[in-house]
Amino acid sequence: MANDITFSISRTRFDEDYSPAESSRLTTNFANLARGEHRQQNLRNALALIDGRCNDLAGHPDADRYRVELDIVSVTMQFEDGGLVERFPLIEVLDVTIVDQHSGDRHQGIVGNNFSSYLRDHDFAVRLPSAPSLPADFGLLHGQLFQHFLRSDAFGSEFDAEPVVCISVSTSQTYRQTGVVHPVLGAEYEHEHSSLTDDYFGRMGMQVRYCMPPGSKAPLAFYSRGDVLTDYSDLQLIGTIATMETFQKIYRPEIYNANEVAPSTFRPTLEHDDWTSTGIAYDREERSRLGVTQGRWTEEHLVTPHRDFLDRWLAEQTAHAGQALPAAPAALTH
Repeated sequence: MANDITFSISRTRFDEDYSPAESSRLTTNFANLARGEHRQQNLRNALALIDGRCNDLAGHPDADRYRVELDIVSVTMQFEDGGLVERFPLIEVLDVTIVDQHSGDRHQGIVGNNFSSYLRDHDFAVRLPSAPSLPADFGLLHGQLFQHFLRSDAFGSEFDAEPVVCISVSTSQTYRQTGVVHPVLGAEYEHEHSSLTDDYFGRMGMQVRYCMPPGSKAPLAFYSRGDVLTDYSDLQLIGTIATMETFQKIYRPEIYNANEVAPSTFRPTLEHDDWTSTGIAYDREERSRLGVTQGRWTEEHLVTPHRDFLDRWLAEQTAHAGQALPAAPAALTH
């Protein structure tokens, strides 16, 4: 393919000594926690919460058997445009390993979990607000790049299983239990209608299941390319739940560290005042501001200078897959 894109992967251990790399997206949960006067205590406390939740879900409430190790997986895309080799940081995810401290065994968890993307920042914080209506091709480039990465040698040489992305439920939806109960994922919920987030992940080939694990205060959204209820072992799911529920408790405590469990019909709100702080510092407003900053940076360093290359590449991808490329509204055509 003339307009080829390849990928490289680097790893950074997320532990109490973690410090964000210069290329790391500053809006990620882990980068936000690792700044400021109390950074090391923040990290230590967050990791302790993850380990405790992992052991609790695995039936070891004394919290001494399992330890969760987290690697930040940074994916860089590489391509040639105008005779020059270009590189751009595409996504960051978390890779989970569960260590059995009794036997010494290391169990591979799930990759994905937290999902961070400069291009997604651009789509939601820059492109969407400036558009008169939702662009017909919104999220298409991002989705095709993500799926191209999953087909790449870089992904295949590092990972054996498909990724799962776990995020918060939306405050603009009402959720109702379906009656399905999974031994680890817990009670399944369904939402009222498809959302822009669902459609965006759909471009990535991912579908959502909402589940509230045992001992949780609210359901989580699990996006996967298969069926999260059947495709992973209990311990793999436990590693993801322990990790991502902890992050949600820290930056959405009104929902995930509430003092009451979500009922069978549930509409989340950040106005809820009956919740308990984790004591871990997190700047939610800074995270929102940085999303705009990083979206503009993406426009300056990827979208604008390499627009023609990306358009050609996307056209080749959709033609190869037998898909029709949606036409953007006239005001957004370039």
